[in-house]
Amino acid sequence: MNTKQARYWPLLLIGTIFCLGFKGENPYPTDYFRAPVNTPLRLSGTFGELRSNHFHAGIDIKGAIGVPLVAIAEGYIWRIKVEAGGYGNVLYIKHPNGFTSVYAHMNKFSPAVAEYVKSKQYQQQEFHQDLYPNPEQFPVGKGEKIGEMGTSGYSFGPHLHFEIRDSKTERTINPLLFGLDVPDTRQPRMHQIRVYELNNQRETQEASSYSLYSKGAWMGLKGDTVYVDQPNVGLGLKVYDHMNGVSNWNGIYALDVYLDDSLLYNYTMESFSFDESRYLNAHLDYKEQVSAKSYFNRTFKLPGNKLSIYKNEENHGVIWANSEKAQKVVMKASDIEGNISQLRFWVKQKQSPQNANALNYNYLLPYDEENMIDNGSLKVHMPEGTLYENLYLSYESVEDPAKDIFSNVHHLHDNKTPIHLYYDIAIRPTRLPEELENKAFIANCTNDNRVINYGGEWEDGRLKTQVRNLGDFCIMVDTIAPTIAIRRFSSNMRGTGQMSFIIKDNVATSGRAKGLRFRGSIDGQWVLMEYDLKNDRLTYRFDERIPRGQHQFRLEVWDSQGNTRVFERKFAT
Repeated sequence: MNTKQARYWPLLLIGTIFCLGFKGENPYPTDYFRAPVNTPLRLSGTFGELRSNHFHAGIDIKGAIGVPLVAIAEGYIWRIKVEAGGYGNVLYIKHPNGFTSVYAHMNKFSPAVAEYVKSKQYQQQEFHQDLYPNPEQFPVGKGEKIGEMGTSGYSFGPHLHFEIRDSKTERTINPLLFGLDVPDTRQPRMHQIRVYELNNQRETQEASSYSLYSKGAWMGLKGDTVYVDQPNVGLGLKVYDHMNGVSNWNGIYALDVYLDDSLLYNYTMESFSFDESRYLNAHLDYKEQVSAKSYFNRTFKLPGNKLSIYKNEENHGVIWANSEKAQKVVMKASDIEGNISQLRFWVKQKQSPQNANALNYNYLLPYDEENMIDNGSLKVHMPEGTLYENLYLSYESVEDPAKDIFSNVHHLHDNKTPIHLYYDIAIRPTRLPEELENKAFIANCTNDNRVINYGGEWEDGRLKTQVRNLGDFCIMVDTIAPTIAIRRFSSNMRGTGQMSFIIKDNVATSGRAKGLRFRGSIDGQWVLMEYDLKNDRLTYRFDERIPRGQHQFRLEVWDSQGNTRVFERKFAT
């Protein structure tokens, strides 16, 4: 940005504030931003749709690797991030009207930005970067090319993950509220409802799913009426949005529930903050998502759910079922263009309800309190806010004779119960040789027989770490070095633009445990190895830093327990 541009920024901001106005209930400018691509927008993901452990924070724009990406308005590049997973290569542009646009999974930055990033990587000898250049360093104009679409980071197909955030609060806002043109005349499609019979604490006693079918302009269910034993009823809906010209099943914008024609519940995917995104696990039916990969939107709030997306929630969205009269329920799912799908049915309590089955558990952990378990072998400390509802926790400690397990296996409830915050877990070892203590980690053994390394540090004779799930935990050790496999390398690299390798470890990591780390060098000097985590690939691209001739290449890879593998070989350029 030149001095003249900078001088007019305050005037632009003031003008924007006065021009915002309200279009209906939309407080966002609809004629200020353009699209981030020069082609018609086709979406493979919508704002706020249900993902694993989070709401989708933007829209996913379909395309191909190399499609030009452009700034949606004038501004300056505020932040540049490079990571092996997550958003991959991502740019953040601040605009003078108080918003920030985000462009993730990029294949390439513009040449000037790419050179700046590369210089920082060599200065710090680190692939991963999180940079905040000076505001005057990279000004951009509306429609100016800033890079190319790609599939970097945790992306499994070329697309642009695009966000618009409030620059002051960092809240992410639905980009389609800013006037971006996405043709959509198709209504959402409802698939199933789920009926939860609740006690007075909003705890589920029974849950049943019902398939839906079309009844003219309405959706319905077989028999029209759901009969329940409990007087308190919660609902869930499996529903997806569909758009013109794409086959993707995307998330809806809003969901309304009416009881006898009075609004009982509503959520709207307008905006949310990142620190509340994990409350998705309270919004959806977590057990169904984990066990059956089914995504049901709850239309009643769990006690510990602090999401801000709910605009109306009479009685927390809970229906008081009547045994004398069936009550009409209408559910309306809409997309951001106002296309609506409607479901109508009735709920009634049985005349002779059955009592709920008694629970079998070891500990009752209140959702609104700090919780502690310590039996000498296992210590668990959960801060307040870890749970969304009271947990009737079942626990069992079992000796395991397997030679690679060095503690009792602690069956801590199951993995179908959502956990919001990290909590402390400490395990006392059995028969662990002293020489293996620095190779020990707390392992989570999953239902599909995978082992996840959550790390750990020794404290008062127990190995302690933090985890964010329930399940089976024990102490294991890792003494096996990572593997390095050649993908592209030979003794003669003349005329070759790059070398690449596949690196893997025998144990996956999560939580506080560190993943694989690496260092590449040529003739003893650090070189930039680009890491693609989803494909386990390290790549070095030749540049002017390496002259023609004979060279010595060395690649060192080590895991979270310090096990190291070295690949070293000569090559010619």
